[in-house]
Amino acid sequence: MEHPTTHPLNDKRIISGWTFFDWANSSFALVITVAIFPIYFIGVTDDYINIFNYQVSNSALYAFMLSAAYLIIAAFSPLLSGIADYGKKKKFFLMSFTVLGGVACLSLFFFKGMENLLMGSIAFMLGIIGFAGGYVFYNSYLPEIVTEDRYDVVSARGFAMGFIGSVILLVLCLYVIQNPGTFGFAEDSSVTVRLSFVFVGLWWLGFSIIPFRRLPKDQGGVPMKSLRKKGAEELRKVWRSLKHQGNTKKFLFSFFCYSAGVQTVLYLASTFAEKELKFDTSELILIILILQIVAIIGAYLFAGISKIKGNKFSLMAMLLIWVGICIYGYFIESQFQFYIVASSVGMVMGGTQSLSRSTYSKIIPADTVDTTSYFSFYDVLEKVATVFGTFSFAVIEQLTGDMRTGVLLMALFFIFGILILLGVSIRHAKNGLAIS
Repeated sequence: MEHPTTHPLNDKRIISGWTFFDWANSSFALVITVAIFPIYFIGVTDDYINIFNYQVSNSALYAFMLSAAYLIIAAFSPLLSGIADYGKKKKFFLMSFTVLGGVACLSLFFFKGMENLLMGSIAFMLGIIGFAGGYVFYNSYLPEIVTEDRYDVVSARGFAMGFIGSVILLVLCLYVIQNPGTFGFAEDSSVTVRLSFVFVGLWWLGFSIIPFRRLPKDQGGVPMKSLRKKGAEELRKVWRSLKHQGNTKKFLFSFFCYSAGVQTVLYLASTFAEKELKFDTSELILIILILQIVAIIGAYLFAGISKIKGNKFSLMAMLLIWVGICIYGYFIESQFQFYIVASSVGMVMGGTQSLSRSTYSKIIPADTVDTTSYFSFYDVLEKVATVFGTFSFAVIEQLTGDMRTGVLLMALFFIFGILILLGVSIRHAKNGLAIS
């Protein structure tokens, strides 16, 4: 079902509003999933936890929690995307997932350790679901608000806004954590750490008001009771279309492979550094701040390279760097070496995610109006890849007791992604031609 565009393309106010969603929710990605919560979780839980009479390490449990949350959202987001396209409910679902994630962050304040492990685990997983679920609808706005020649730069701008906003909040959280006495808390109190989770929730919910006000409104008009059936039909229509788009399918398969590596490295880097290299909280947060700053540079750098050499060249270069990162990461023994790895990850992290999103926007049919349903396959693959990567990592660590072997496995995911990407053709924004 077609929905004509009722808003101007390349509108500065709409674009600015769209990028502010990255500013708002990237605080969760940085503070909760990367910088503070993983370290806090490892610190307040036992080294080994009894799950159904089976001993699981706390770091493996953390990875399993990530896998479970992404598996849940992967199961439901395709149907929600179909509903959003047919029923014009894109903003409604974007807002719903945002509220879910923000409230989950606020509730993490009450997670103090083993005595309420179940509550903390559920809140963390709901936060992941809110964060990941919203991205299905956020990403799908890109081809609806800008012309194709601006996909790369606007996508990079969104990621850059996310990096900047999340760094600002992380610095605030770090100051509060490092100076508890200033705020009347005991030096050994966990309250300041748990307050950072509240800050994330308030930041996420508060700044999301900007995109909710500026993004195109839902048109509505379809009764809610008929949306589920029609949404499923919309999704099947896009799937039938994809079956005949070999180039798009190859890109999605490549994206699945290297996303398994990207997401796993990003989510589990902190636990690796804490357990294998004995970094303390302040050192890890400093590394992550450096990583975020470098990521801003990387997002724009590889967007510029893609403008000159094409998206495919830029993506291939980054994936080769990822392979080198994983191989080097297996052998690192010192904290200085980890700084090198973190800087390298930062350089390719933003560029890989940003260019993947804009590249897919170029590969899907130029005249499509079912953007959310098309992007659901993109987002679901990323989520399933996250499940596959983090679950594989957790299983390997649980079986071997060694996180390094899991890091080496990630290199294989990137290599498979490179091999598949070799056969993908991508339109060049300058002339509309497919280039290999």
